[in-house]
Amino acid sequence: MVEMSSQRTVGSRIRAWPALAFLALGLAACAGPLPDAAQPVSTASRPTLPLDSPTLYPAEVPSFVQVGLASWYGPHFARKLTASGERFDMNQLTAAHRSLPLATMVRVTNLANGRHVLLRINDRGPYAGARIIDVSREAAEMLGMKQDGVAQVRLEVFDVDQVKTLAASTRSFRTE
Repeated sequence: MVEMSSQRTVGSRIRAWPALAFLALGLAACAGPLPDAAQPVSTASRPTLPLDSPTLYPAEVPSFVQVGLASWYGPHFARKLTASGERFDMNQLTAAHRSLPLATMVRVTNLANGRHVLLRINDRGPYAGARIIDVSREAAEMLGMKQDGVAQVRLEVFDVDQVKTLAASTRSFRTE
């Protein structure tokens, strides 16, 4: 009985050799070429970022953000004095806000369609409902909200916009 079990083990070992040899050859083929002894093996070093790597943080951060309902005002207020002392012109890119300082430049984005425009605050308001800003007719057209009259918007004030427009906003207040 002992002889029969030892013959089975020897027979199964002989049959396993071709399978093991085939497996070893397959793994050796996947390993790729062996490194040349004459060439130095590279050591691991800290990864370096390419010079043109993408920025993972915003280049500009708004100093003020507000989300809410916007409306527009036009012909009924034409040529009336605004809180800044200038006459309202519905064809200019201006707006009314309750608390932002006059002459502040604000980026207004229509959240329904992604359109945005840069407006100058020159008046106080709105005083109707829960609205956060009244924009001129021209701004309403650019934002794609003139037909509906109101739109959900995001207001953002960026310092970079204030620097660019400081000279332009002070020119409009000169009286000659």
